[in-house]
Parts: sequence; C-alpha cells; structure tokens
Amino acid sequence: MLIRLDLKSSLPIYMQIRNQIVLGIGRGELSAGQSLPTVRRLAEDASVNAMTVSKAYALLKEEGYIETDRRRGAVVRPAPVYDDGFSAKLSDSLSILAAEAKAHGMKGRDFLSFCKNILEELGQEPKEEQYDF
Repeated sequence: MLIRLDLKSSLPIYMQIRNQIVLGIGRGELSAGQSLPTVRRLAEDASVNAMTVSKAYALLKEEGYIETDRRRGAVVRPAPVYDDGFSAKLSDSLSILAAEAKAHGMKGRDFLSFCKNILEELGQEPKEEQYDF
C-alpha cells in the first residue's frame, strides 16, 4: 500500500498515516487478515520517524482497525462493529464537516451530492441509485 503524505498539511503525519490506512481498508485495498508493513519499514518508506508510525498504529489499534502481535506484526482486523459509540463519533465528525462546508458557502444539496460521490467511490452505494435532495 502506498502512503501519500502532505508535509505542508496542518494535519499531523501520524493522522495522515492513520487516515491513509483507513481509506485503504474502506476502499478494499487492505482486507481483514492482511499484514501491514512493520513500523520500521513504513517509517523508512515514508521517510518519517518510527515513533510517528508507531503512534498511527497505536491509534488504529485503539479504534479497532488493526491488531498487533509480536510474531505477525500489525494485521488488519475484520470490520469493527457499527455501534452507538461509532454512530456518535460519526455524527460529531459529520457535524464539523457540514459546518465547514456551510462556512465556505457550500449548499446542503452540494454537500449531500459530495457525500454520495464519495460513498460510490468506496463501493458503498450503487451508482444507479438516485437520491432526491
């Protein structure tokens, strides 16, 4: 898996690594049981400090996306359960994104269309399904 980092971004590198791995899982590029690179290997490949990668892996483990084992290293877990805790986290995140979109002058219809397009890219919704915004 190729990790793309934006060194000019205000988003910390460990969060960029975390987000890239979550996107890889969401897109089906990484599947349950698949091994991730070792902390050292990913740090070398991405030209970042190993502690940065370790922090990203710790967060992914805490969130239930990966498990770690001394023998096998970091491995993608089966999909975490969709529960009330995740629902609350998602609601908080989407509220912030919707507020940012509104602050930038984006209309609600455009925001929903944007979300629909992203879901389609992730294979979550059939392209032929129509939404009535």
